Amino acid sequence: MPVLLLAGATLLAGPARAAAAGSDFQYVGQDDRVHGLTAPRGCVEAEGGGARAVTNGTGSSATLYERPGCSGRVLRVLRPGEVGQVRPYFASVRFSVTE
Repeated sequence: MPVLLLAGATLLAGPARAAAAGSDFQYVGQDDRVHGLTAPRGCVEAEGGGARAVTNGTGSSATLYERPGCSGRVLRVLRPGEVGQVRPYFASVRFSVTE
């Protein structure tokens, strides 16, 4: 599935704006489009999941939450370089800051 994520470069409006093909964190949104984040830090609003792939190409862990604002239940933690699915859906992602 990572090839599919790289194939559909799309821009995401709002605070998480980045071209998906050159992004560090990629996911297929609930709108069925590929979205990406470049150098994400802290909590970021992002809606995706289900049977769709999520790729964490960042150097930090990505914790996916069921609600906006990195609240609610933690659905999955993706380690750096990990690709997987998040079910049912996520609404936000917190990236650990490692310096």
